[in-house]
Amino acid sequence: MAFTFFFRDAQTLNLAIDHFLPFVQSRRTITIWSAGCAMGQEPYTFAILLRERMGPHLFRNVKIYATDIDTYNQYVQIIGTGRYPEKDLQRIPPEIFQAYFRTDPTDPGYVYISDEIRNAVEFKKHDLLTFEPIRTGIHMIICKNVLLHFSAEERLKVWKMFYNALEQGGFMLHEHTQKLPDELNGLFDQIVMNAQIFRKKEIYAGTKPDGTE
Repeated sequence: MAFTFFFRDAQTLNLAIDHFLPFVQSRRTITIWSAGCAMGQEPYTFAILLRERMGPHLFRNVKIYATDIDTYNQYVQIIGTGRYPEKDLQRIPPEIFQAYFRTDPTDPGYVYISDEIRNAVEFKKHDLLTFEPIRTGIHMIICKNVLLHFSAEERLKVWKMFYNALEQGGFMLHEHTQKLPDELNGLFDQIVMNAQIFRKKEIYAGTKPDGTE
């Protein structure tokens, strides 16, 4: 899995939230899929940024499904407890650290993420190369650290799977190097030019589930 850390690319995540919040602000359930989550830094970062922008009332509606193949059963325990070495959290702004983390009383070198944030994130084992989504009706998919490991054909199949998993008008966020191929022009609109943030296009009569006519 590619290297990642808390608050990596936070500017892009916040930019995605700018466009995402008007789409979900009136919903009773807000569903997000963080695919290829590794040890959970990305879904937990996104959860904190959402909580900061939404406030406690609307944030209660958020459920983030954090998935990874987790071959060695390493991630499920880390994400489930929300416990991380304090030395790995140096990039987190001090005010965010104070608000959302507490020192492990049994080991001062570790911290726990707050229950409010931890309860919003649920880990599931999932292999993207099954090309089956964890569910449908998802409002946003974040997949930033995985696709570079796949072949062009595999990436195309994964993107089509994401399309089918998203609710109409849902969002998809990728690493800046992962540009969509021309074959997917009919499925997504890139909503900003300086980041790989996409929105599922409207479905028209005669369009198949994979976006073809």
